Amino acid sequence: MELIKEVIECAQKAGEAILTYYKEEIDVVQKENNSPLTKADLAAHHVIADGLKDLTPDIPILSEEGGIAGYSSRKNWKKYWLVDPLDGTKEFIKKNGEFTVNIALIEDNIPVFGVVYIPAKSITYYGKKGEGSFKIDADGKKARIFSEIPNLNKPLTVVASRSHGSDNLEEQLLSYGVTVGEKIPAGSSLKFCLVAEGKADIYPRMGPTMEWDTAAGDAVFRFSGKNGERPSPITYNKPDLRNSGFIIGLE
Repeated sequence: MELIKEVIECAQKAGEAILTYYKEEIDVVQKENNSPLTKADLAAHHVIADGLKDLTPDIPILSEEGGIAGYSSRKNWKKYWLVDPLDGTKEFIKKNGEFTVNIALIEDNIPVFGVVYIPAKSITYYGKKGEGSFKIDADGKKARIFSEIPNLNKPLTVVASRSHGSDNLEEQLLSYGVTVGEKIPAGSSLKFCLVAEGKADIYPRMGPTMEWDTAAGDAVFRFSGKNGERPSPITYNKPDLRNSGFIIGLE
């Protein structure tokens, strides 16, 4: 439990670093893959990298904003931290509050622990294998959260990306037997958390993501099941680090 507490504190410190830039005019540069990068991304990265190195010096760190180890090296990693210091940079730039700090621990290519912190709301979600998933509100009150397999005979509540929506999402979901009832737009890994706490039934993502985008939220989802772990279609430590499309919560 002590490590959980310290990693949550690390995520919160990164969130504080992000918020120091939130009220200012945000300077944005484009990375090689055309995704946006801000000073807040880099500040959060350094807070997390330094914090995790102090906590677990023997566990390697793979961060979106750090040097990405080649597959020939990381394929032998049995355990590593997978970090997105500021998930939802587009939401940060829009200043809508829907951005998160993501820290996950991967063991044997599966997330076994993940923290998702929402700096603008001071809300923390975390999930740990064997313990379950939890939400800590802005007052520090912790509650267990649960999700369950949806009934496909009823219209489902679907959480969809605010910045990467699909024009024909409802049509695509029909091929999976899903009828869309309510659709909730949300940014960053909040989408995993909304499924994990039962506010949405599924999170479909038809386009690509990177492993650091999903790992922490995926852990929160996986360990939120009422009757044991929920299965996730996402795999980790792939040669390319890119995820293909997925639907979270269907099974």
